[in-house]
Amino acid sequence: MATTTGTSPLEERARRKIARRILPFVFVLYIIAYLDRANVAFTKISMTGELGFSEAVFGFGSGIFFIGYLFLEIPGALIVERWSARKWIARILVSWGICATLLGFIRTPFHFYAARFLLGLAEAGFYPGIIVYLTHWFTGRDRARAMSGFILGIPVSLLFGAPISSFLLRLHWFGLSGWRWVFILEGMPAVLFGVITWFYLSDNPREAAWLDPDEREWITNELAEERRSKKLLGHVSVWQGLRQRNVLLLAIALCLANVESYAFVFWLPTTIRRVSHFSIASSTFWAGLPFLVGLVSVVVSGRLSDRAGERKFHAAVPLIMSGTCFALSTIPGQSFPMVLTWLCLTTAWGYAFPPPFWVLPTLTLGESAAAASIGLINCIGNLGGFIGPSAVGYVLTRTHSYPLGMAILALGAMLGGLVLLGVRVQFGAAPGRQSS
Repeated sequence: MATTTGTSPLEERARRKIARRILPFVFVLYIIAYLDRANVAFTKISMTGELGFSEAVFGFGSGIFFIGYLFLEIPGALIVERWSARKWIARILVSWGICATLLGFIRTPFHFYAARFLLGLAEAGFYPGIIVYLTHWFTGRDRARAMSGFILGIPVSLLFGAPISSFLLRLHWFGLSGWRWVFILEGMPAVLFGVITWFYLSDNPREAAWLDPDEREWITNELAEERRSKKLLGHVSVWQGLRQRNVLLLAIALCLANVESYAFVFWLPTTIRRVSHFSIASSTFWAGLPFLVGLVSVVVSGRLSDRAGERKFHAAVPLIMSGTCFALSTIPGQSFPMVLTWLCLTTAWGYAFPPPFWVLPTLTLGESAAAASIGLINCIGNLGGFIGPSAVGYVLTRTHSYPLGMAILALGAMLGGLVLLGVRVQFGAAPGRQSS
């Protein structure tokens, strides 16, 4: 964590020690989480071919993850807040690792649906739980950078997940196809890290033996003072937050963005194979390249938005551009390098969207309202992860028109950006502040 001018040696020491202890670990956990929800993209061609699944079956099974995910998302965050982050996150990791591994043994569409639903149910509460957990360790001025480091886990997981899955697809151990080993072997790290989490994480600074006594006292007092300040802003209930215009717009925009983003990931290796005519393993390998571009985009976007002190246009424009580039990738007759370029640009613009977007609630709402509403924005937004894959799978099965299916995704992103333009920002709010 960067040093802030005017801070005491004690403060600098405590902030650095907390950042080095917690951020790399939760970053690795999120890499594992995202890979286990998205590796179905890398197995799609082999799995659907062997089991005879239609595009509709694949789309519905991929998307049903998010229905299971919705059930425990908000309760999971409350459990972290009121019980034990260490125990709850460890439980989540072990249970989702088991469910991810079970996907390697599916035989029928019902098995696929059930396993993906249970995976979403098992993983539910992890993302908001980690967000809440970070508020137990980082003050408002450090929280935005902590969140950015966490978000980087998405492109990193897919960047490395593509070549790893490409290698595993070549396996044929004990009579099981390679796509089954992708699920089995990539699910095991979650179980391992669930055990490690139980012993590694501390619930709060008071329990952190790795902090010196004066460091524990400093961070505990800082966070307590922050909580006292927030109480002065009053309490906004979940339903009060939901009725606010900006909350609805942010939730709808995120939902539309996720219509594109998740389905884009799930069909990316298929898109590459259609154009390149590469083997399944090679197509899966090349699917990692757009996420390398996305990794750079996350970092650049956050810095540019911070430097400009502006969030709405830094979130809306990338969404519109992502949808536009994806639509351009569907034009018939293009060469593979040209299509891959459009896909890389789609990913670059798509991953430029989240860093400024998640600052918007704190600029458009008071901090208490943001705290009550961020969970709802994420909850409603994740419905796009169900709608996008299900709709595209249905369209591809009924019409066999790949450009039409991808156009639906592109339209979702563009509409999401237009919806964001309707958000009313409170000018004069501190641009870098981050809600708890």
